Amino acid sequence: MALAKTPLALVVGRALTFALGCLGLVWGIFALAHSEAADDFREIEGRLLRSETLNRTISTQTLESRAAQSLSACDTHSQRAMLLLEMPLAESALRTGFAQEFDRHVRSLETRSRLILSCTPRDSFVWLLVFNLEALHGLLNHRSFDALSMSYDTSPNEAWISIRRTIVATPLLLIAPEALRLKIIKEFQQLITNGLPDSAARSYLAAPPAIRSLLLAHVQQLNPSQQKSFSDALHKFRS
Repeated sequence: MALAKTPLALVVGRALTFALGCLGLVWGIFALAHSEAADDFREIEGRLLRSETLNRTISTQTLESRAAQSLSACDTHSQRAMLLLEMPLAESALRTGFAQEFDRHVRSLETRSRLILSCTPRDSFVWLLVFNLEALHGLLNHRSFDALSMSYDTSPNEAWISIRRTIVATPLLLIAPEALRLKIIKEFQQLITNGLPDSAARSYLAAPPAIRSLLLAHVQQLNPSQQKSFSDALHKFRS
């Protein structure tokens, strides 16, 4: 059965896939002892956060492995690695219109997210993922934006989360509540002021024209050297 693909769901799905990055490793992790497997899952997390490429088969096998199924709900790093592995699979199913596969991955992601938050209720990355899952369902409402707000509130100054959150949140800037809109804009500016203009430029280029105009107005509030760094990043990506 084909799954209807709304433009908003595709924007969010693609942004999340880009934000989360991928993995391309072939490891014999399935016969490892639990502690060794957990160490490998933490390494997977680190590699994914560095945006390595995804091998779909290995990702699927890892998610279905005995080691993955027996992870402690409070092993946050290993559980986060599983989220990073599965989210691109859900987005791929959405993009290609496989409804049953998409629903299966989303249910798994929702269950895993609840488990992690039951142990670490201030995990900013998981709150960001919860927001994205709501958005993929087309549920951009008070509840979903509360999840995004929690992500900001629990991790205001972590660059690796800020980069991903800005890519996801920027396309939705005009429909976000006013208080949240200010957080999105501030974080966008902070990427530039903190020496990450490339990340800000990617978010800017992924946004609709009306949002670009708003972002550009806030870039112009920065000092000349920061404005130049952003302009140079834009030029690099456009050339």
